[in-house]
Amino acid sequence: MNLKIYLFRHGQTTYNRDKKFTGFHNPGLTNLGKKQAQKIAKILKNRKFQVAFYTRLKRSKQTLKKVLKYHPECKTLIKDDRMIERGYGKLQGLSHDKIIKKYGNEQFEIWHRSFYVPPPKGESFAMVETRVASFIKFLKIYMKKNKINVAISAHGNSIRLFRKIMEKSSIRETTSWFIPYDKVFVYNLRV
Repeated sequence: MNLKIYLFRHGQTTYNRDKKFTGFHNPGLTNLGKKQAQKIAKILKNRKFQVAFYTRLKRSKQTLKKVLKYHPECKTLIKDDRMIERGYGKLQGLSHDKIIKKYGNEQFEIWHRSFYVPPPKGESFAMVETRVASFIKFLKIYMKKNKINVAISAHGNSIRLFRKIMEKSSIRETTSWFIPYDKVFVYNLRV
């Protein structure tokens, strides 16, 4: 028996549009973001899942709400912040351009894409990977025990690390990915 994990990113937010570090800040979806969420909903329309995971952030909930319109079979919603966005610490809310002007492009790239170096008071990718790995371990046990398919409304950086673990990808590959707003990543779990 194959169980399914349907993993997707929230739609575009005002911070994404304006190229700001979002992290734990809580902007809502733009009009384009709402259309992207609707596209995810249509992709998943004929798939079945019984449990959906989301984070405390509005963009995760708003995207999942669009998806759930097609899924009366999904009776259980679980908030789990192990799949929340990467914390950008003191960079949250600041534009990429402002950071580049103040600290230079090299430092910007280190904070933005280095696997082990966190931004000031923020999380590195390695730190996010630890919490995502904990979530995946829990998820596999939960799915096998309950024999269910799941949907996960998550964030670009948590998805990046989820993919790294599930696809056994390299650090270099992982840090180079852009996670689209309108794609569903599907994983099989054998029972």
